[in-house]
Amino acid sequence: MKQGSIIFLKIVIVFIVIVALGGMIRFPLTEGRAVNLDLFSIYWDPFIVYMYIASIPFFVGLYQAFKLLGYIGQNKVFSLSSAKALRTIKYCAIMQSILIVMAILYIRTSHNVDDDPAGFIAIGILATFISVVIATAASVFERILQNAANIKSENNLTA
Repeated sequence: MKQGSIIFLKIVIVFIVIVALGGMIRFPLTEGRAVNLDLFSIYWDPFIVYMYIASIPFFVGLYQAFKLLGYIGQNKVFSLSSAKALRTIKYCAIMQSILIVMAILYIRTSHNVDDDPAGFIAIGILATFISVVIATAASVFERILQNAANIKSENNLTA
């Protein structure tokens, strides 16, 4: 892969992190229940705190993707480090999908009678599907890289 493509993908990851952090800071201020709350109470709402805790696997996965791009730039694609980064991305995606489903269940069971949770649930189902697809792709790539790294180490031992 060309260095320009790797740098572009790293910039995209940094952009995603900046947008996600900006959204996490801005969203609680615009959320409907926050209209009459002070700044401290807005950010200590149980669902907002859960959102921050649930975002940890997302950011860890992005960091691992950034590291994986670094390994690709160093021509260490078929190494155990790359396979480990993909394994971590897979586990983060699985954890993210579980946390999203838990948030969907929370909103479904505790929403106000006047609120319609259909939009949140639809977005949550879409995000869960995306997380499952990422976990599946990471698992397939991890297996391929693991096999290639094993073959590479066997060839180095016999040579």
